[in-house]
Order: sequence, then structure tokens, then C-alpha cells
Amino acid sequence: MCFFVLLPLSLPAQRVSDLGIRVGVLSSGKYNAITDVPGVKVGHKTLTEGDNVHTGVTAILPHPGNIFQEKVPAAVYIANGFGKLTGISQVQELGNLETPVILTNTLSVPVAADALIDYTLSQKGNEKVKSVNFVVGETNDGYLNDIAGRHVRKQDVLEALSAASDGPVQEGNVGAGNGTVCFGWKGGIGTASRVLPGKSGGYTVGVLVQSNYGGVLYVNGVPVGQELGKHFLHDQLNDPADGSCMIVVATDAPLTSRNLERLAKRAVLGLGKTGGIASNGSGDYVIAFSTATGLRVAHSSASPKYEVSELRNDEVSPLFLAVIEATEEALLNSLFMAETVKGASGTVEALPKQKVLEIYRRYRN
Repeated sequence: MCFFVLLPLSLPAQRVSDLGIRVGVLSSGKYNAITDVPGVKVGHKTLTEGDNVHTGVTAILPHPGNIFQEKVPAAVYIANGFGKLTGISQVQELGNLETPVILTNTLSVPVAADALIDYTLSQKGNEKVKSVNFVVGETNDGYLNDIAGRHVRKQDVLEALSAASDGPVQEGNVGAGNGTVCFGWKGGIGTASRVLPGKSGGYTVGVLVQSNYGGVLYVNGVPVGQELGKHFLHDQLNDPADGSCMIVVATDAPLTSRNLERLAKRAVLGLGKTGGIASNGSGDYVIAFSTATGLRVAHSSASPKYEVSELRNDEVSPLFLAVIEATEEALLNSLFMAETVKGASGTVEALPKQKVLEIYRRYRN
């Protein structure tokens, strides 16, 4: 007797873990999201108008308090610098972050920075602030979005900040990922997390990405882009690798800026595992911060010393593995959760998930 199982022609947006694809060896957190790191919140404002407007804003808050008054240790790593990340020099120089991180499109960086100034000055205790190091990252969504129209307004940024919450994080065509393209398919926002075993400290690493880059797609080691015949240099005119990727890494591990930069470097290994090549025209940046309360940097203090207790170098390798795995899965989630969009310059299809799963199972069985 023969049995035939009829598979649907297409699958709805689902996270890779829900489809039976297990990335790495470490366990994820409750939500498998950057918000598994205690205190971290994420908010989106998605702008869609007809075919021409597909853009938005994503806000990442390191903690729910006044970030300017209680700065967090932070670092930035540049894999390829074809981008417009603003606020980078002060983070690198002082090793801390004093505002939320905003992600948006390339030409909306100035308005987002202006909104972050308003947001910071409006908080109680910041009435006399005269300098704000706003941090805004971007990718270019100009294929699907009328980017020159600069449709993001200050109010949109403030609404994304106001909407920020812990718990599950929306992915795919939301916020700053609404108009992005990845490996020639619809990209977007993705997130994931990893929790270390108790013997390694039990710390959490969470990652959120804005995917808008190219190369040769691999799904957990399976050469999906090659199998589907859609990848960089397969047809150089139609499959460019240029674009960008913003990666935001959060951890509750007690790391100062030096080891946070080392952690950020390993996130790029996760990007590479998906097949990204950090092409000449790609702005690939990682912003990493620690939420450990003992490392908060007070804006003003009566003490001339900043005394901290941080992990030894020998203890950070488990965190390196965690960030590689979380970044890889977050990027895959950004693809698997995205949906087809008809935009300003054409239509970008969602990843053909049913075909991908068939290829994946063939390689894994």
C-alpha cells in the first residue's frame, strides 16, 4: 500500500526553529529573541503606503531606565564600512552607549538622530543636557521603497521608541526591515538568542538584525542558494551582493567595551555562515552592549573612579559561540519570516520555504 502526502505549494512565514531547523548546539531563551536579555526592549514603526512606500523604524532599548544617565558598556565592529552608522566615534572612544539604538533606511538617519535628541532631552533628569551621542544605523531599502521621498518622520521614530517592549519580537516585513532585500529574496528584521550552560555562567546573548545583503545563501550549512540557482555571480547583473546588514548584540554578561568588541567580531562569523560576503557596497556593522547593572556608567558621579568586575578573557569563549549561533539564526529568521512585497521598483519574492525545506531534508537525510 502506498501513501502520498500532499505538501502545500507554499508555507506561511515561520521561524526556522518552528520548521525543525536547529542552528548550533546551545539552547535559546524563552522567546529566542534579543529581549531574552533582561531589560532589553524592542519597538517597531512600519510604514507602508501603496507600492511606493515600504520602510520603517526599529528601536532597541538596552534597559528601561534613563540610558543617558545610566550608560551601558558598548562597542562597534565594522566588517565593511559602506554605510552611514552615526554616533560610532564616541562609542569607540568612550566605550559606552547613552541612547537607544535606532535602525531605519539610509536617507532617514538624520531625522532619526533628531528624534533621538528629542527623546533624550524629554526624559526627567536630562533638562540640562547639552550633548547627546545618538546612535542610528541603516540599510538602503531603495529598491522597494521610495527612499528619496524620506517618508520617515520624527514622530515615527518616537512611536517606535514608545512601542518598545520586552517579550516576543515581530520579525520579517516590520520596522526597519519593511523594505529590505536579502540574497535576492525579501529580507527584514530577525532575532534569536542563546543561553549558556550554568557552568559557563548561564549568561544570555541576544541578537537582532536588519538584513539587506547578498552572497550565496546557506541554511544551517545547506547550500540553498546554489541549489535554487539564485546567488551572487550566477547572474551578476540580476543577483548583486551589495546591500547592508545591521547586527545588534545584547548580553547580560559583565563585559566592558574591549571584550564587547571581541564579541561583535564573532557576530560577523554568523553572517558568513549564512553566505554573506560583506561586499564592496555593503555596510555591515555590529553594535554590542552589556546590560550588566554593575557596569552601568553614571553620567555624573562624586567618585573619580569607575570600578568594575568583569569576566576574564578565558571565560568569554562560550559567549563567542553563542553570538555566532544567535546571529546565524536571527538572519535566517529575517528571511523565513518575510513575505513577498510589490514595491517601488518591482516585486521581491519571499524565500520559497517549501523548496528550501525539501532541499534541506534531502541534504540532512
